[in-house]
Amino acid sequence: MRFSRLIQVVDAHAGGEPGRVIVGGVLDVPGATMFDKMAHLRANGDDLRRRLLREPRGYPATCANLVLPPTDPAADAGYVIMEQVEYPGMSGTNTMCVVTVLLETGMLPMREPVTELTLEAPAGLIRVRADCRDGKVTAVTFRNVPAFATHLDAPVEVPTLGTVTVDVAYGGMFYVIAEAARFGLRLTPDEGRDIVRITELVKAAANEQLPVVHPEQPGFAGITIGQLSGPPSGAHADMRNVVTVSTGELDWDRPSTWTGVIDRSPCGTGTSARMATLRARGRLGLHEDFRHEGILGTVFTGRLVGETIVGPYPAVVPEISGQAWITGFNTIVVDPSDPFPDGFTVGDIW
Repeated sequence: MRFSRLIQVVDAHAGGEPGRVIVGGVLDVPGATMFDKMAHLRANGDDLRRRLLREPRGYPATCANLVLPPTDPAADAGYVIMEQVEYPGMSGTNTMCVVTVLLETGMLPMREPVTELTLEAPAGLIRVRADCRDGKVTAVTFRNVPAFATHLDAPVEVPTLGTVTVDVAYGGMFYVIAEAARFGLRLTPDEGRDIVRITELVKAAANEQLPVVHPEQPGFAGITIGQLSGPPSGAHADMRNVVTVSTGELDWDRPSTWTGVIDRSPCGTGTSARMATLRARGRLGLHEDFRHEGILGTVFTGRLVGETIVGPYPAVVPEISGQAWITGFNTIVVDPSDPFPDGFTVGDIW
């Protein structure tokens, strides 16, 4: 049988969030920088993202990462991150998955007990420390791009919910953050349907009423992701959060189209954004561990290791630590007669 395209992927997860890593089948993508390569894929090669993330080859919670040669000589490898409705500039769980796959498959040399490397993301260079033992990556700590708050305690008018007080912060993506207690939520798995619906409503309203653009990278604009925040489930964490990743566009006239999927992990960029708001309020010091719990009880540990300025905003330099695990090796194929070469979505779970 002849297949029109074969894509080799290594499947992994970090803190429960699945992240596919494309390691074969794509030689390179045009572009002078990793941001340019991301933009080229978005404009000219989005079939790759749809094919890997949509059914029947993917499912709503999946992310994907295309490993590419770096454009910056300071980097060991580059990667483009793909999610259900966007190409983020940076992602913590995807970074953990990429590092784990690169080292555990031998694409980059592993040095025990610590491997240091630099990755080139569309948002910038990401410095990484990987703790390694017996051929296994036991922890990934990455220094994220600067994070900063653009709005604190901003009122947003949300249809069906009323006035909601939110923060907006950049941690590699622009997040809107609201307190879960405002909606009577404890951020537990059984509340998933309500968490998604409420977060998508708040995100859409905030994106409309609180426009944001990264002052140094104007290609990153708009609030594209939402986070609900609350107290932890126990003494092993400092706070609990649930991030909802959109799987479709909101149509105010058709509530049934409000779709999203919960990030299964504590979320690396979401943790960075949350730490930026805590620092802006004077509630988190430099070099303090911040243990952020996700909906499954898994924890990422964040630290603010420096301060800087991004445009008009005071900013912080976050480091995030977590772990990823390889779950499988897969070859994605397309039969020329397949009626769904780029996948599909159905409203029951999308």
